[in-house]
Amino acid sequence: MVRLIGFFAGLVFVVALAWAAFTPREAVVVDPSYALRKHPQKIQWEQDGILGLGITGTFDRAQLQRGFQVYKEVCAACHGIERIAFRNLADIGFSEPEVKAIAKTYEVASLDDTGEASTRPAVPSDYFPSPYPNEVAARAANNNALPPDLSLITKAREGGKDYLHSLLVGYTDAPAGHEVPEGLYFNPYFANLNIAMPPPIAAAGQVTYAEGQPEPTVEQMSRDVTAFLDWAAEPKAEARKRTGAAVMIFLFILTILSYLTYRKVWADLKGSGARGIE
Repeated sequence: MVRLIGFFAGLVFVVALAWAAFTPREAVVVDPSYALRKHPQKIQWEQDGILGLGITGTFDRAQLQRGFQVYKEVCAACHGIERIAFRNLADIGFSEPEVKAIAKTYEVASLDDTGEASTRPAVPSDYFPSPYPNEVAARAANNNALPPDLSLITKAREGGKDYLHSLLVGYTDAPAGHEVPEGLYFNPYFANLNIAMPPPIAAAGQVTYAEGQPEPTVEQMSRDVTAFLDWAAEPKAEARKRTGAAVMIFLFILTILSYLTYRKVWADLKGSGARGIE
């Protein structure tokens, strides 16, 4: 009897555990905000290749340069890309003089001849500096919200670049019944719907593109800066893909050669063995 009770108790436990594992949280926890949330828009990015798996595909250099322009003119006032050096910009099509000119527009921490803290114009080997001297200053300037560094933002957020693009274009008025605290903004793609960052790309033409480039709509600027930040998260992604493709081709050829060698070495031995049995 005790064993039977134990068996049924264990069965109930297993069923409850399985139910908890496969039942969505929103089906159990009543949270009105779930109905307002949206999933990131699925976009076919050029760097993801034909299959959209990121195995093939290359970045559009013109788009990356436009994205850097949007970052510099719109995002850089609050967000840094501290893992990227100015010299990395050569990988997206900027010439050496252009890289030096871009670096000179930034000031980086240094020491003067007396050893006192000072600043100097950046050089290509320097990394992009943070727009704030420390976290306290960053929070003080942003209503106690800490603007994240964008170097790895597409890797650090679920949904990656699709999420980032959706967030940038997703600002809208809050629906009736949803309260947005003062100093926050409604965005259905953000985790808790209310985000401290004002709409960074608020209107078409906010950034002026060079002649011959696409019209700088909100959608276009958002795609461009998202592509740039996706590149910034892994500047050597294209080299990694090329190396991976070369390795796979080598392994494929090696597999064929190994099979042919196997057939050549063992062919006579298999034939003699068969004759011995006869």
